[in-house]
Amino acid sequence: MLTILSTLISFLMGGLPKLLDFFQDRNDKKHELALAAMQIERELELRKAGFEAQERVEQIHSQQLELETTAKATENLVNAQVAEMSAIYKHDESLGEGTSQWIKDLRAGTRSFITMGFFLLLCFVDVGLFIYGYNNGVAFPALAEKLWDSNTQALFASIVAFHFGGRAFGK
Repeated sequence: MLTILSTLISFLMGGLPKLLDFFQDRNDKKHELALAAMQIERELELRKAGFEAQERVEQIHSQQLELETTAKATENLVNAQVAEMSAIYKHDESLGEGTSQWIKDLRAGTRSFITMGFFLLLCFVDVGLFIYGYNNGVAFPALAEKLWDSNTQALFASIVAFHFGGRAFGK
């Protein structure tokens, strides 16, 4: 029995540490697998956040390109209008070459003559209608409302803008 006991003790002394190492190794690998899973999950979350940030950066870049394109198109349109006006002015100057001074003066005053003519016609019609309405007993507020309605205001604004509108930009 002593030999059995001594064999059992020697087995336990030699095999027990190996058995304990087996369980310790199994727990260590289980812990390492859990850590690896957590690290993979964290990397996936970071990548997702990174992709979302990259997507937002691309969206901002696209908006910026769109704004630059719109600004460039507007700039091209303005440059085309400036070139057109320059060509019109050059053509207008070339028409005046070799003509007499009174023709040049007449051409220079055309806008003023037309503007003053329409303005005087508007005043004539309004004064005539006022006198007619006043002589027929129409009340002043009703006359004022009829003579200075939105259509007359628009006509007056058009006349003033026609004469004075382009001059501010030409200087």
